[in-house]
Amino acid sequence: MVVTTSGYIVSVQGPYLSDSKNNDAGILNHMIKKNAEEMRSWLNDGDTFIVDRGFRDSADVLSDIGIRMEMPCFLRGTKQHTTEESNSSRLITKVRWVVESANGRIKRWKYLDRTVSNTQIPFIGDYVRIAAALSNKYCPPLSSGAAEDDQAIASKMLYLSQKGNELRELVENEGWDRRSSLWKAMDADDVATDFPILTEEEIRNITLGTYQVKMAKAYSHEHLQEDGAYDILIAEDVQNIIGAKIQSRHVSAKKYQCWIHHREGAILSWYCKCKAGSRVVGCCAHITSVLWYLAYARHQSTPVKGVRNWADHLDIAARVVDESDSGSESPTEE
Repeated sequence: MVVTTSGYIVSVQGPYLSDSKNNDAGILNHMIKKNAEEMRSWLNDGDTFIVDRGFRDSADVLSDIGIRMEMPCFLRGTKQHTTEESNSSRLITKVRWVVESANGRIKRWKYLDRTVSNTQIPFIGDYVRIAAALSNKYCPPLSSGAAEDDQAIASKMLYLSQKGNELRELVENEGWDRRSSLWKAMDADDVATDFPILTEEEIRNITLGTYQVKMAKAYSHEHLQEDGAYDILIAEDVQNIIGAKIQSRHVSAKKYQCWIHHREGAILSWYCKCKAGSRVVGCCAHITSVLWYLAYARHQSTPVKGVRNWADHLDIAARVVDESDSGSESPTEE
């Protein structure tokens, strides 16, 4: 599908054979070269295609017809993107989310949200095109914010994308990520009494999006102890900076260190050790989870509860008591 920034579905192509030659880039190249639905007539020199990394091999084909291609940066040979790369990628994902949402709209038809029989191959393309036409006709635009608000957010993001991450430089220069003994785990309610209090709208103004805020609650549930304690990291010699270790959603054995600099009721900067944690155009979900809990959730009338350890209610077959360790003597055979 070709989708505009408002979520309007411009074109639906296919179906294509599912093999290595018909990957994302191969399909787009085929559409351009055969001028599917005369698409070159509604493309202008200097237009921009927002794509994901699977379209990287389409750059030359698009460039030949004067189209710019923007996609998130690749992580090559390092564990973390630079601040510049993370900022650039966030500018792209801020626009590209409508593609995934448009796909989600199509899958609201139950027939298109499941694997279909091979006998439907001759018809499935028409079904998707009909669903796309109905979505265009009767569904509101996916991106329907006021033009002035959208321009204000875009200007803010472009401005921030030119800035570096001073807190990252401080963490690396001081070696805080390597000096684990410097940072002591303490309950936030005991030590983070001066942390700013924010509304969810103010937090969204920091994250510059809603996805991270939606994920914050799940992260906070995971981080809370069963007794309700929310551990953060404090260093006696470091003022107005708190740290935390947040569990990765993808690797169970991985926790990401993150730091937040605050002063006089304001959040000044942040840095996380995750792949995209260096960006200043918004912040990652790990940082957001700490912000959301410390600045908002713990001040609400309904407290956030930690996740129960359901494994406590399960038996383990390998756990067998050895009677020889009980101290009693076995009867002597005669």
